[in-house]
Amino acid sequence: MSAEAIAIYQAELLKWNAKVNLIGPEAREHLDEHIAEAVAAAEILKPRGEVLDFGSGGGLPAIPMAILSPYARFHLVEADQKKWAFLKHVVRECGLNSQVHGDRLQRLLGRLPASLRFSLVTSRAVGAPEGWVPTLKDHLHDGARVALFQGAPDTPPMEGFHAEPPVKLPRGESNYLVLLTFHVEQS
Repeated sequence: MSAEAIAIYQAELLKWNAKVNLIGPEAREHLDEHIAEAVAAAEILKPRGEVLDFGSGGGLPAIPMAILSPYARFHLVEADQKKWAFLKHVVRECGLNSQVHGDRLQRLLGRLPASLRFSLVTSRAVGAPEGWVPTLKDHLHDGARVALFQGAPDTPPMEGFHAEPPVKLPRGESNYLVLLTFHVEQS
């Protein structure tokens, strides 16, 4: 099922991208490598439980990760209407256990059930993490991980989060998976 679903995702992404700008020229030209990177990340992260992907765009890395993670329920957050329409379509086409939220992260966090806790948060190059990662604290399990797909191997220190050694991803010269682990501070 997963190879078939990845093929469906790739075909739909290219079809929609011809009409709606979902991914840039570099990602389109190297789509196989971007998907392979998402597959590698799924093998490293082993998503389970509730997973939040912030700034989901055209679904990289979230859609391939969701395809390969049957024990996870992905929440894809994308404010751009055309992109979230694509995400809803591809979630249906691939039969994924995922929910698409067409909203900005801060508004969504205020509307989520108070009991919802994420075990993993993923994001690819969305703003300065020190600005948005701390806002997630009330929606994270103790020990939850934040996986940042970024071009540099480091991130500023954030209270309540412990940085793990970055993982060099296979695509390109400067692609890293930076992992932050959240710990509930005891009073």
